[in-house]
Amino acid sequence: QLAGNWFLVGMASRCSYLAEHSHQLEATMVTMTVLDGESLAISTFRKLDRVCWEIRQHYLPAQAPGRFLLKGEGNWKNSKVDMVVGEADPTSFIILYYEEGQKISVKLYGRSSVVGDAVMDKFEQRARAVGLSEDVTYYFPTYGGWHTALRETCL
Repeated sequence: QLAGNWFLVGMASRCSYLAEHSHQLEATMVTMTVLDGESLAISTFRKLDRVCWEIRQHYLPAQAPGRFLLKGEGNWKNSKVDMVVGEADPTSFIILYYEEGQKISVKLYGRSSVVGDAVMDKFEQRARAVGLSEDVTYYFPTYGGWHTALRETCL
């Protein structure tokens, strides 16, 4: 149900890099693929200086349905990120929690770059429930038809 293309609509996080560079946020798209019926491959696509960048991650299934684990590689060998599906309507949106140590982030993805007000409210409620207020919530630009161009040039 998670498979396919998703657009990053919003993110709530105390990440200092995000706070310092929030004015530079770019439209971002991910493609999720379910591997072997359990694990999840996520390719994140974004354009930077007219170049398409892709980040690939492989999440392993965790103890319960809707929970995944990303293990670090190389210099990040000892790190791990837990990802939990908070709420989803596979036809329109998904809210994901990411936890690394004591840090938590909440991301909202949509099947399109714009989601309805009710979905935005759910996302903001979920962010507040884990202590992330409006001042650490960021929304990604849509650029009109730019997402279509991103999909065509990056996929």
